Amino acid sequence: MNDAGTTATAVITGLGTAVRGLAGPEGLLGPGPGGHREAPDPVSRLTGRGVRYKDRATRLAMVAARDALRDAGLTDEAGDLTVPGESVGVVASTNYGNVDTVCETVRTIADDTYLATSPMMLPATSSNVVASWVAITHGLRGANLTLCNGPTSGLDAVHWAGLLIAARRAERVLVVGVEPDNAAVRHVTGAPAADPDDPGLFDGAVALVVESAGPAGARGARARAAVGAYARRGRHADAVADVRALSPGPVGLWCVPEHPAGVRAPAPGLGAAAGTAPVHDLSARYGPCSGALGVLQAAAAAVWLADRAGDGGRPTDDVVLVSAGTGDSGGDDAAAALILTAPRPVASPLAGSTR
Repeated sequence: MNDAGTTATAVITGLGTAVRGLAGPEGLLGPGPGGHREAPDPVSRLTGRGVRYKDRATRLAMVAARDALRDAGLTDEAGDLTVPGESVGVVASTNYGNVDTVCETVRTIADDTYLATSPMMLPATSSNVVASWVAITHGLRGANLTLCNGPTSGLDAVHWAGLLIAARRAERVLVVGVEPDNAAVRHVTGAPAADPDDPGLFDGAVALVVESAGPAGARGARARAAVGAYARRGRHADAVADVRALSPGPVGLWCVPEHPAGVRAPAPGLGAAAGTAPVHDLSARYGPCSGALGVLQAAAAAVWLADRAGDGGRPTDDVVLVSAGTGDSGGDDAAAALILTAPRPVASPLAGSTR
């Protein structure tokens, strides 16, 4: 997916988070989830039948997705969808989501053959289990995709949501970025055991609703940000250069790629890509986020832009640059960059009608 382009008609209308110690999306760019290890687990907010058979990534995603749909005004007080189910798609980004279930299933088969596997757990070994359960839970019958392609996965998911809208495959898309922190993920990634003085691996989910600007305006939805230019290249500098050529406005904020393991700051030279714009390294605040990073960055950007809209705020021409991946690892590694802008008002097609 070596692509560059823009989906100017797509806006972000809803946000949701499921991160221990974080009250909601508005705190994404704050000091971080202080005392998060002692804070209530967000999955405790889930109730009902069938929850016990879902892996942690799916549970986290369901919490964030429910909040994002409600924030966008797409569900009512009872949690029922207020728009046609076929108009809503789902794109999930997770690189390690159900690795615990897969590892446990493989171990069970190796030790006791397939006869010892559970019919309740085998379906959960599918890589698309997160997106599927989110869609089933809320009756979202549009396109359903999962991306698990490394550091750029989250930004790619936001872009794919815009593509689905531009292609009229959906009017709105629920994007979920989720990664769990558990023994299986630490084994696969080689991450050390959790340290009380270190945020550890990211353990949470972030969701956002990307919607066609026309339908969003028609139903009076609040647009927090517009999804702008996107580029995916083999090198970080190329991705940033190409996306800035498509959207050359002043950069007010830059969310940088995830730093390598053990490094507490972005790689040398990356900080010059956006001039003097404030730099936010969300992986330093929340721990390595993998496939959730791009969605986390986009949600933080939407909060930042919405906070500065209106009188007394930062000029609305300022853009937020978010980037993921460095392309420095060789092989299939890549880098992606995405621009988010302040949304422009979209009048309802019924405005001025006498009918």
